[in-house]
Amino acid sequence: MPTTQRKVALLIETARGYGRGLLRGIVRYSRLHGPWAFYITPGDFAQALPEMKQWGGTGILARLETPALADAVLATGLPVIALDLSDAQLAPGSPLADLAEVRSDSPGAARMAADHLLDRGFRQYAFVGVAHRVWSRRRREGFGARLAEAGFDCRVYPLPRRRRDREWGREQATLADWLRDLPKPVGLMACNDDRGRQVLEACRAAGVQVPEEVAVIGVDNDDLLCDLSAPPLSSVALNTERGGFEAAALLDDLMAGRAPAPRRIVVEPLGVVTRQSTDVLAIQDREVSAALRFIRDHADRPIQVADLVAEAGLSRRALEMRFRKAVGRSIHQEIERVHLERAKRLLAETDAPIDRVAEASGFSGASYLSQIFRRRIGMTPARYRRHVRTR
Repeated sequence: MPTTQRKVALLIETARGYGRGLLRGIVRYSRLHGPWAFYITPGDFAQALPEMKQWGGTGILARLETPALADAVLATGLPVIALDLSDAQLAPGSPLADLAEVRSDSPGAARMAADHLLDRGFRQYAFVGVAHRVWSRRRREGFGARLAEAGFDCRVYPLPRRRRDREWGREQATLADWLRDLPKPVGLMACNDDRGRQVLEACRAAGVQVPEEVAVIGVDNDDLLCDLSAPPLSSVALNTERGGFEAAALLDDLMAGRAPAPRRIVVEPLGVVTRQSTDVLAIQDREVSAALRFIRDHADRPIQVADLVAEAGLSRRALEMRFRKAVGRSIHQEIERVHLERAKRLLAETDAPIDRVAEASGFSGASYLSQIFRRRIGMTPARYRRHVRTR
């Protein structure tokens, strides 16, 4: 007897990279295990549920933006996976608390953004979020917590209270004034790439230089949005395709009546994709700043401490002491860290063989790369690639 075709309503924003990444993972799963039929309404966060009985729907994957939408979804009685439930929606007694959920690792992404800016030597930090989004609040809290661990405070942009004042045509001047008054240089995290692009626009309006005065990093790594920004926006990439794939697999189990216990699927951060908006080093020591720049410019080739000493024109001891004081790591540790980050990106984003990854990230060979990965990451390069890429 043929299996009933899956008909799934996808109430997910398509106007943002995060939603599109989840959808790519869902489509990948459906091609392997389907085919599935989908209901989707391209657009932003606001979504509408179709007449599921009339359409013959069998499952729903949705961002439950409003109580009305949540009630309509629950009333279908169909298997549901929710996106980024709020604390109120997860509270005991809430009818949504028992739903399976997909959420981004917002604290992890925020810590990654903070480390990226800390590595550039900033002493002043700021955060710009959006109203009424649980992931924005979690990213703000994660960013502030990581900075507090490092001994720094974070200034948070005070969102306009009235909704009409949060419309971009009105808010841009308010945000520009706030950015103009920040102590500089400052490393700034925006809660996502949309907000990061708005921050860059407000910087232009305020006459604030990016990245020299304000270095800006977002989240989601929406390639089109980041590259269209001026300057191009650095961003934390999330493993959204894997999250979408796993969500589709879980929904498939629910629709088949295999009824696994409700669980949470976490979309992990992969790493920072550095673009011009954070391509700066806030180090007052000019020789150390030049050494850091040299290391980053040569992330794709083998370099030694002696190369930096020759470039700086200082004694090795003097450069080592000043470098450790400014950066908090030895020169060798920084070289290894930068090469390792490049190797991680190549493993996640390309199909290049391990020996080619080693060569293209400054390591002497695949065996040495594997040795570094086991010591620093706790797994082999091949296993790391399997871990971060979509199944």
